[in-house]
Amino acid sequence: MKLRALVVEDEWATRNYLVELIHGSCATEVVGAVASLDGACQILESPPDSGPAIDVAFVDVQLVGSDRDDGGLELVRRYAGRPGAPRFVLATAFRDHALEAFELGVVDYLLKPFSEDRVARCLDRVRALRPPVAAPPGPARIVARRKRALVFLRLDEVWAFEAAERLAYVHTARGRFEVDLSLSAIEASIGHALLRTHRNWLVNADHVRELEGHGSDTELRVGAPDGDVAGVRVPVARDRAVAVRDALLRNATGIRLR
Repeated sequence: MKLRALVVEDEWATRNYLVELIHGSCATEVVGAVASLDGACQILESPPDSGPAIDVAFVDVQLVGSDRDDGGLELVRRYAGRPGAPRFVLATAFRDHALEAFELGVVDYLLKPFSEDRVARCLDRVRALRPPVAAPPGPARIVARRKRALVFLRLDEVWAFEAAERLAYVHTARGRFEVDLSLSAIEASIGHALLRTHRNWLVNADHVRELEGHGSDTELRVGAPDGDVAGVRVPVARDRAVAVRDALLRNATGIRLR
């Protein structure tokens, strides 16, 4: 996701130039550019549902209309450390405030005139401090078809997925059912739980019962080891045989590896 930036700068030309440099990084969008302390406070105090949160605020130290000669720094003093506050960057012509900026936790200190390279490095620094985005949870169940009925399956019920005759199927102890997704789409969605053994097969490693070699060919037996329900035999492509074997042995013990 792109960083969302606020620019607080009272000089029109400087403000527009900084906005242009930030947009030039292609990984950051400016969602607000204001000339005053009041305008910045209005954006920073907006309710969460009024627009995107600000990730980084570029703030000039001296702002026209402020009753202080360090109005921009006062903005940082007011908001730095608050829950949900953005990272702050001082973008100024003055070197005098570097020590206090460091004590306030300012991410960077940009001196005018700005340059494309310097702004890009600043944004890289901000991005490195951004917490990683958690991956969205995968689907809790698989929906398959049996004639006109929908069949709901837990992921731990799945033995394997098979592509055959331009269709895709899921194999379980309850039978073989048709699914609407391609194997590639299934792999993208729940691939972390599956093992690709062949271009036409994805296997749930927890249900693998046997690994057999037949000359130069390798085959898996997947599914119920006994009872009335038969398992399925799954081919392993020659170029995947070593990787499949290693994956199955990774969390197993009992034999000496050679």
